[in-house]
Amino acid sequence: MLKKIAIGFVLLSLTTYLLGSVIFLSRRATGRQKCSAVQVEVLNKTADAHFDEKDVLAFLNENQLNPVGKSLAKIQAGAIEAALETEVLVQNAEVYKTVGGTVKINVTMRTPVLRVIANGKNYYIDDVGAVMPIPADFAALVPVATGNVSEAFAMQELYKFVVSLQGDSFWDDLIEQIHVLPNLDIELVPKVGDHIILLGKIADYPENLSKLQLFYEKGLNKVGWDRYSMINLKYKNQVVCTKKTI
Repeated sequence: MLKKIAIGFVLLSLTTYLLGSVIFLSRRATGRQKCSAVQVEVLNKTADAHFDEKDVLAFLNENQLNPVGKSLAKIQAGAIEAALETEVLVQNAEVYKTVGGTVKINVTMRTPVLRVIANGKNYYIDDVGAVMPIPADFAALVPVATGNVSEAFAMQELYKFVVSLQGDSFWDDLIEQIHVLPNLDIELVPKVGDHIILLGKIADYPENLSKLQLFYEKGLNKVGWDRYSMINLKYKNQVVCTKKTI
C-alpha cells in the first residue's frame, strides 16, 4: 500500500515538473517571439463605412502603435484598445495575441441614428443613445432634429422615436427632419410632399403615426401630396388638414 502511494506521489511530482517546464519554456519562447502580422476586422462594417480596416491600420501607424516587429511580451493590448476607443467612430476595440505571433484587432463602429442641430450645438446620437461628435469629412444620412432639443431629450425620447422609425421601412424612408417646438410638440418634415406634420407629444407617436399612414393611403394618394400645408394629428381619432393658400 505504501509502495503504491509512493509511486503515485512520484508520478504526480513528475507530471507537475513537466507541466511547469512546458509553461516556463513557453513563456520564454513567447518573450522572445515578435509580432509577425496584425489582422484587423471591423465587426459591423457597412457598405458605406467611413472607417474600415485600412483606417484602423493608418491610425495605428500614426500613433506608433503598430505591433508588427515588436516583442509579443512588450505589446500592451489594453493600451492599443484604449487608443482606438478615442477615435470618434470607434465604439469598442478588442486586441489579443495569438500563439503564432499575430496580433488580432476587432473593432465595433459607432452608428449614427440622428443628427441634432439645436441650441448652438451640432452632434449625432448613435445607436446606443449616446452623444457622438461630428467627425471630420463624415456625414450620415439620418434624420435631423432641430428646435428646442436638449441633449437629455435627444438621448432619450428622440432616440427611442428614431429607432422606432428605423424599424419601419415606410417611416424610415419618409421622415427627414424632426422639429421640436417650445412646448415639446413634435413637427415632422417628410421627404415627399410640401407639408408639415404636427405629430403632437412624442409619447403619442404610435397612435398618431398609424392614423397618419392610413390618411396617406386613403386620402393623400387620391387628392395629391401637395394639397395641404399642415397635417395636424394632435386630436384623438382625427386628422385636421390646412389647405395651401394660393
